[in-house]
Amino acid sequence: MWVSWREATHRALYGDGGFYLKERPSAHFRTSVHASPIFAEAVARLLDRVDARLGRPARLDFVDMGAGDGRLAAGVLAAFGGDRLRVTAVEVASRPPGLPAEIEWAEEAPGEITGLVVANEWLDNVPLDVVEQTHEGPRVVLVDPETGTERLGPLLTEPADLAWLAAWWPLPRVGLRAEIGRPRDEAWQSLLVRLSRGVCVAVDYAHTLADRPDLGTLTGYRDGHAVAPIPDGTCDITAHVALDACARGEGRLTTQREALRDLGLTGARPPLALASEDPRGYLRALARASAEAELIDPRGLGGFGWLEQVR
Repeated sequence: MWVSWREATHRALYGDGGFYLKERPSAHFRTSVHASPIFAEAVARLLDRVDARLGRPARLDFVDMGAGDGRLAAGVLAAFGGDRLRVTAVEVASRPPGLPAEIEWAEEAPGEITGLVVANEWLDNVPLDVVEQTHEGPRVVLVDPETGTERLGPLLTEPADLAWLAAWWPLPRVGLRAEIGRPRDEAWQSLLVRLSRGVCVAVDYAHTLADRPDLGTLTGYRDGHAVAPIPDGTCDITAHVALDACARGEGRLTTQREALRDLGLTGARPPLALASEDPRGYLRALARASAEAELIDPRGLGGFGWLEQVR
């Protein structure tokens, strides 16, 4: 059965028995959240800045989109705390055991949010269509969900998708491919309309108009390894995010490296003199520096896109 990549990915990830309904992402790939609790500390620091800008409201929200095992939500709760804070972890899978009772577990974000929303590696799992340029125009790429085999389907005729391609991922040559990010733009907008006051942050594998990949970025992940993107429900299916299209020229679009450095992460090693004065303290400081360095490494997690929009 041949279907579009958008349909196949939706079934594989979120359909009956889908990957995200039966698996925890942390078992298959490593995010900044799992790299170090320092990431949650930095997010809590950002939440404090948002809180101050909002004038310390009576209720402050922290919403974790695509919460996985809830580790970011729990880390922010522990670092920030307080009776004013409402923490919501948004995830299609069931609530994991051992999560603090104060964390609300939901399939959708709250209808009205005052505070901070973080979508860390969430948009890359919003399914999308893939097209390939031909002499007749862009054609939808179809896939066999059981094998991952592809073939070209009908010409793309949806006006909104054609307009998105023209604006955000032009295909000047036959054979080039694009991943139509309009569903991601809409998912992002669905968060912004719920935000009464505060900040929305998206952190993800990303590219911009200046560096779109010629053949797209579809990838599978299973057991910590990149694998062929076969949408049969046995692996994660992901594609990088056109964050500039989500932003539409608004907000701050930067890298995780720059955003976390602004929040105080430097990766600087402690002075050697500390090793003799306080050996244990030196080792703790060295371990922290190493963890910070991984989070801001421009060749790894630090190279992720970071989109921040204020309401």
